Amino acid sequence: MSRTVQQLFDLTGRTALVTGGSRGLGLQIAEALGEAGAKVLLSSRKAADLEEAAAQLSKRGIDAQWIAADASQPAEVLRLADEALQRLGHVDIL
Repeated sequence: MSRTVQQLFDLTGRTALVTGGSRGLGLQIAEALGEAGAKVLLSSRKAADLEEAAAQLSKRGIDAQWIAADASQPAEVLRLADEALQRLGHVDIL
């Protein structure tokens, strides 16, 4: 049986944490992962940008949430990881 590209790259049931996901390449990656079926959790430093990005993804039918965190700070990375696991249960894609 031949499989389509969509079937080969189907991410339904998967979860993705995208750092730098509020704009630019990070947001484009989040959108692609979401279009492939993944639930997306965005992170960057600015809550307002994240809220706007998540709303943009949601309008496209993508399940998107966000957490503001500064990935340059070790304590913030640990908080982000803990909260991501609490919200998503697991992370398949980082």
